[in-house]
Amino acid sequence: MDRIKAMQVFVRIVEANSFTKAAETLNLPRASLTASMQALEAHLGTRLLQRTTRRLSLTPEGERYHQQCAEILAAIEAAEAPFLGEQGKGPQGLLRVELPGTLGRARIVPRLGEFRAAYPGIALTITLSDRLVDLTEEGLDCAVRVGVLQDSSLVARPLGSMRFLIAAAPAYLAAHGNPATLAELEGHEGIVHFSGRTRRAFDWELHDAGLTHKLALRSAIAVNDAEANLLCALQGLGLAQVGRYQARPWLESGGLVEVLPGVAPTSMPVSLVYPQGRMASARLQAFAGWLGELFAADADLRLS
Repeated sequence: MDRIKAMQVFVRIVEANSFTKAAETLNLPRASLTASMQALEAHLGTRLLQRTTRRLSLTPEGERYHQQCAEILAAIEAAEAPFLGEQGKGPQGLLRVELPGTLGRARIVPRLGEFRAAYPGIALTITLSDRLVDLTEEGLDCAVRVGVLQDSSLVARPLGSMRFLIAAAPAYLAAHGNPATLAELEGHEGIVHFSGRTRRAFDWELHDAGLTHKLALRSAIAVNDAEANLLCALQGLGLAQVGRYQARPWLESGGLVEVLPGVAPTSMPVSLVYPQGRMASARLQAFAGWLGELFAADADLRLS
């Protein structure tokens, strides 16, 4: 039995959560994956996977072995990478990445050509989504996440900080006045932006003169999407908390006006997350380094 090949098959089955999907990505018959797993479990003398008609799940032994296999395979790839680089190949293979929709479309996807030029051997599968998915179950190598992280099983690498401002259309301010203080702000109409995942509204938490204030503005509009939040503000439907990176072109064109520029809404961390042991992969190291440089060069998103 080729143990390295068996490890690769096992890890891919776990990532795909399916023998059939894993067979398709490995371009192998499903029967060969079944035979490989049977041989591997016989060699180890333990069951790694629990199989039912609906899903696969790891046994406790399988969980430990999967983590170790992922680390071993990544270490092999890392050991080979310098020599492959000397041959002009650089990191090779497929990297599966999930990006948050609005941020991904605005700041990351438009620059992917630069990444491909620097690393032509890396193929990318990009998913744009604001769902909080299980990376292993979805077969993803990494994801960019905005906000405080909940899944402690993942490794997090800080990328940047999403900064916000309060903005409104000139037409709204002409009709309702431009608030000059937090007290005046509370009398205005606000656009509620709530999480599509938790259904909870994002707080209006503002920092002024060393103090933190939480406001609850009246509102007739609530949306669960950052782009919809911006579009409502552009129509003059109320004040909105908008990401600086998202608002910048509209501030420069005059489509939006920053309200209370001396007051700072709470920022949110942006992180790259990935399963334990995966960072030894040369592909992921290259992508993480490129993302870090991208965020560091962006005044609206760089780390504080």
